Amino acid sequence: MPELPEVEVVRRGLARWAAHRTIAEAEVLHPRAIRRHAPGADDFVHRLKGLRFDTPRRRGKYLWLPLADTPFAVLAHLGMSGQMLIKPHDAPDEKHLRIRIRFTDTMAPVGAPGVAEAGGTELRFVDQRTFGGLSLHETTPDGLPDVIAHIARDPLDPRFDADAFHTALRGRRSTIKRALLDQSLISGVGNIYADEALWRSRLHYERPTATFTRPRTAELLGHVRDVMNAALAVGGTSFDSLYVHVNGESGYFDRSLDAYGRESEPCRRCATPMRRRPWMNRSSYFCPRCQRPPRPAALRPALP
Repeated sequence: MPELPEVEVVRRGLARWAAHRTIAEAEVLHPRAIRRHAPGADDFVHRLKGLRFDTPRRRGKYLWLPLADTPFAVLAHLGMSGQMLIKPHDAPDEKHLRIRIRFTDTMAPVGAPGVAEAGGTELRFVDQRTFGGLSLHETTPDGLPDVIAHIARDPLDPRFDADAFHTALRGRRSTIKRALLDQSLISGVGNIYADEALWRSRLHYERPTATFTRPRTAELLGHVRDVMNAALAVGGTSFDSLYVHVNGESGYFDRSLDAYGRESEPCRRCATPMRRRPWMNRSSYFCPRCQRPPRPAALRPALP
C-alpha cells in the first residue's frame, strides 16, 4: 500500500495537472470504485459536474481534491493498487480503468505536442485489485474530509507536535512499530518506512514504547523524516507496476532501501545477514546485531 512519499508524489502530480480545472463530466466504470460514496455512482457523477478542483491536499497516506467554493472534497483511497493517472483523451483505456473525469478545458502535458488539439487530458482512476476508490465527503473547518478527521498529522507536516507525540507514545502499552503504524498517533508511516527508520535508529521493532526517552523519540522522528524525504526525492518506492506517478512512471527508492526486502543480504552497517520475521500479517526486516530485541530489563519504563 502506498505510504506518505508515494501519496505525496501523486498529490504533486495532481496539483500540476488537475488543480483549478473544471469538471465537464465523470464516468464510473466499476461500482466497487465508488462503494465508499454511500449515495451511489449516479449521485457522484451528478454532483461533480461543473465543479472545479482546488489544490490537492494530503494528510499521511490520505489524498483528497477539495472542490472550490463548496464544503466538499473528493477523497482518493488508493488501496493496494489504485492509480491516479493524467492521460490524453484519445489514449486507449487501461484494462482496469474504474473512473474517468473529463475537464472543460484542454491541457497538454509537457513534451506531448498535439495533445491539446486532440482534446487535452483527463483524470483516470485505475485499480487492478479494486480495494481503492473515490468518494465525495463534507469537509471539516480544517478542510479535511470528515471521514479522516481522526487521522493524526504526519511527521513532514510543519504543525506536527513532536512533544505531544512523545507523550502519547509513552502512554501506549505497545511496541514501537505498532505505534508508528497507528494512524491516529502519527500518520503516513507504513511497513516499509517503519522498517527503514527503525534500522537507521538501531531499534528493534518490538521495543516497548514506555521505554522511550524524549531524546530517543526525537532521534527516531528525525530518521522517519529523513527516510521519507529521501524517498520523495526519487519518486517513492515502486516494487511493481501497481504504484506509479500520474504520468505512469515508477519511483526508484527501492534501490536505496537499507532494511525492507533485504532478507539474508548483509547489513549495510555491520555486514550481518538481515532477517525477516512475520509480523501482524506483514513482515519485519531487521539486523539481528544492530537491532537487538529488548531484554526483560528494558521492559521497565524509562524516565520521560
